[in-house]
Amino acid sequence: MTQVPAQAKAVIIGGGIVGCATAYHLARLAYGEVLLLERAKLTSGSTFHAAGLVGQLRANANITQILKNSVELYDKLEEETGQATGWKMNGGLRLACNQERWTEVKRQATTARSFGLEMELLTPTEARELWPLMEISDLVGAAFLPTDGQANPSDITLALAKGARQAGAVIVEDCPVTGIAVADGKVVGVTTAEGAIACEVVVDCAGQWAREVAALAGVKVPLVSVQHQYIVTEPIEGVARDLPTLRDPDRLIYFKEDVGGLVMGGYEPNPIPWAEGGIPEGFHYSLLDNDWDHFEALMEQALIRVPALENAGVKQMINGPESFTPDGNFILGEAPEVENFYLGAGFNAYGIAAGGGAGQALAEWIAEGAPPMDLWPVDIRRFGKPHGDIDWVRGRTLELYGKHYTMAWPHEEHASGRPNRVSPIYHTLQEQGACFGEKLGWERPNWFAGPGEAPRDVYSYGRQNWFDAVGEEHRAVRERAGLIDQSSFAKFRVTGPDAAAALSWICANDVDKPVGALTYTQMCDARGGIQCDLTVARLGENDFYIVTGTGFATHDFSWIARNIPDGLDATLTDVTEELATFSLMGPRARDILEKVTDDDVSHQGFAFATCREIAIDGAKLQALRLTYVGELGWELHVPAEHALSVYRKVMAAGAEFGIANAGYRAIESLRLEKGYRAWGADIGPDYTPFEAGLGWAVKLKTNLPFQGREALTAQRGARLTKRLACFTLDDPDVVLLGRETIYRNGERVGWLTSAGWGHTLATNIGYGYVRNPDGVDDDFLFGGDYELEVATERIPCRIHRGPLYDPKMERVKA
Repeated sequence: MTQVPAQAKAVIIGGGIVGCATAYHLARLAYGEVLLLERAKLTSGSTFHAAGLVGQLRANANITQILKNSVELYDKLEEETGQATGWKMNGGLRLACNQERWTEVKRQATTARSFGLEMELLTPTEARELWPLMEISDLVGAAFLPTDGQANPSDITLALAKGARQAGAVIVEDCPVTGIAVADGKVVGVTTAEGAIACEVVVDCAGQWAREVAALAGVKVPLVSVQHQYIVTEPIEGVARDLPTLRDPDRLIYFKEDVGGLVMGGYEPNPIPWAEGGIPEGFHYSLLDNDWDHFEALMEQALIRVPALENAGVKQMINGPESFTPDGNFILGEAPEVENFYLGAGFNAYGIAAGGGAGQALAEWIAEGAPPMDLWPVDIRRFGKPHGDIDWVRGRTLELYGKHYTMAWPHEEHASGRPNRVSPIYHTLQEQGACFGEKLGWERPNWFAGPGEAPRDVYSYGRQNWFDAVGEEHRAVRERAGLIDQSSFAKFRVTGPDAAAALSWICANDVDKPVGALTYTQMCDARGGIQCDLTVARLGENDFYIVTGTGFATHDFSWIARNIPDGLDATLTDVTEELATFSLMGPRARDILEKVTDDDVSHQGFAFATCREIAIDGAKLQALRLTYVGELGWELHVPAEHALSVYRKVMAAGAEFGIANAGYRAIESLRLEKGYRAWGADIGPDYTPFEAGLGWAVKLKTNLPFQGREALTAQRGARLTKRLACFTLDDPDVVLLGRETIYRNGERVGWLTSAGWGHTLATNIGYGYVRNPDGVDDDFLFGGDYELEVATERIPCRIHRGPLYDPKMERVKA
C-alpha cells in the first residue's frame, strides 16, 4: 500500500473518472502535492458499470466545450500513457420519429454549428446506411455527429490515473476519508483511517458518496442515487466494430457496440431511487438485483427499433446506481459554505463523456482561483434553499431523470416539489389566473390567463398558447400600467462602518453616493468579467440595499461575501424573505402612485435612480425608481406582512388607469425591446462591460480603485474582439429562442444569447456577440450583411445601433 503522506496541497476524494481526471490535470499544472484518496479501489463506485457513451452537444456553449475537451483528451490519452482506453470516435446518431422531434433535432444542429460542432442531418435511409440493423419505417430523420464516440469507462479512468502518477500525483486506495477539518471557514485538512492529512484544498469527487463527504465539511450537495439498467448482448451478426452510438429519444433508449454485440439501455419515465436511507457500508464493485419487470417497457421499444435483438443472447444485465441532480446538470466549483472545498460530482450518467473536460475545468479553477470560463450552468452556487431538503431534491431529480429523453421544450417548467416558496400574494394571483413558473423554489407569475382560459402552458416549438396573453400584458405596461410580483428577487443588506468602502471595491460603478441614490452596477472579477449584475440603493450612511435576480441569490451573496476586503467592518445579510417586491411600471405609474401615497412622487420630488421611504395604506416601504422594461416605474419593497394590503390598494387605485397584472414573460419581451441585458445569458464572467455595451456603468473616469479596474483599463484602449449586438427578424412565423447562429457576409461569427418577440415593435428580437479575432469596430459590426440560422435555415436579418424602443419615439432605430 502507498504510504499516506501527512500533508498535501490538494486532497482529491474519489477515484472514479472525475477524481482521476482532476488529479491528472492538477498534477500537470504543477500545482504542488496532489493526493487522491479512494475509499476502496479505483473505478469501484459507479465508473466501472457506466455505459460509456460520449456525446458532446449541450444547450450551453461552455458545457459543450467541456465535453469537446474530453474528446480531445481521450484522443491522445492511450498514446500518451501507454494504457488502453477503449476510446473510439465512431460518431453518434440521434433519431427523430415525429415532426416536433425533427424540429428539435434541426435546432440542435444549428446549436452545434453555433458552438463549433458539425452535425449532419440525414434521411432515414442515410441513417440506416450508418446503422444497418435499424428499423426505419417510423423515422422522420436523424442527426449524425461524427466526433462523438465511446470509451471503456474503467480503462480510460486507469489511463488518467497512470497519467496523474506520471505527473507526480500520489494515489492511495483503500483509504476512506472519515472527517474534514475546517477552520475560520476554510478547509485545513482531512482525517482518514491512516491518520490526519493537512491540506489547503479538498476536492469532493466522490460520486454517489459526494453528499455524505460534503456533509463532513458542513456543505450541502443536492444529488441522489437512482437505479439505471442496461443489457449487454452476445455478438450479433451485422454489428460492426465502428457502429456509431445511437440515441432514440422518442423510444427512450440508447445503443452502443460492445465486442460485436450491443449495449442497450434507456431512461424510463418512472425511475427507482436507491439508498434513500444512505449507501450501504462496503458497497463497491457492487450491482443491484436485476429488475426485468421494470426494464420490460424499454426492451419492447428496443425490439421495435432493432428486431435482431429478438434472437440475440443476453450476456448480462447491469443494474447500477448512479448520482443524479435536480436540474440534470453536474456540479462543479467551490462550495459557498466553505472556502477551498471544491465539488466535481452529480454527473447524471454522462460522467464518462464529461469527466476528462470537467476534471480539466476543475483543476484550472483550483489552480487559478477562478474557473477558466463561465460555468454557471454547472456551478454549485446555482442552488439555494430548497436544495438543502433531500426530499425536495429526490422528487425533482426523479422528475428530471424521467425527462432525460423527452422533448426539451422551450420555456418548460417542472411540476415536482411545488409550491415550495411563495409570495404573500401567491393565492391572490392564483385566483386571478396566474400561470406560475418556478425558480430556486419560488413560485413566480409567468403570465395571466383570461376568462375561460386555463392557466397552463401548452408546449411546442411554435408560438405557445400564452403568446397572446403575454402580448396583452406587454401592451398594458407600454400603454397604461402593469403590476408585477417580483417578491422572489434576492435582497441583501450591507451594513457597518466600512460598508461603503467594501462595496466601492466590489462594484464597477460608483456606489459611494449620497443617501437615497440608486445605482445600477456590475461586479467584476480580476479579468474584468461580469460576476454580478444588480442594483445598489444607499439607505443610510452605513446601510446599503442590494437587489439581484432570483436565481443568483447564492452566487451573488457568496461573491460579495468572499470579496469584502480583509480588515473592513461590513456585514452582509440576506433579507429576501422579509420583503415582498411589486414592480409598478408604465406611463400611468405615477398617476397611480399619487393616489395611494401622500409622499411626493413627482419627477422633481422623486428623480430617476433614487430611492425613498414612502407610505401606502399605513405601511412604510422602500420605493426604488428604476426600470427593466423601458417605462416610468418604481419597485415597491414592502414588509411581507403588509404585502397583500398594499397590492390591493395599488390595484384598486389603478383600475381607472387600466392597470393589469403582468408576469415574467412580459418582462422578457419588454426588456428585449429596450436592450436591457440578462446575466447568465447576455452577460457573465466571459464578457466585460465594454464588450456588453455597458462601459458607461464603469467608473474608470474616477480615481477610485475597484476589482477588475486594471483589466478594464487595458481593454478600454484595445480593440475588442467581440461585441454584443441587436438583431431583428420580422417574419412572425419564425420563432427565435436563443443559440441561433449569426452569420456575417456568409461567415459564422457568433450565436444569439437571448431572443424573443417584441410585442410593441411586432418583430423577433435577438442579442448576441459578434466575434472577430482581428477586432470588432463599428465598421466591422455595422458594415456586413447578416443572417440568422434557425433550425438549419438561414434567414436575412438586420443589425441595429442602440435600443430598439424608446418611450418618446416608439420606433425602431436603423
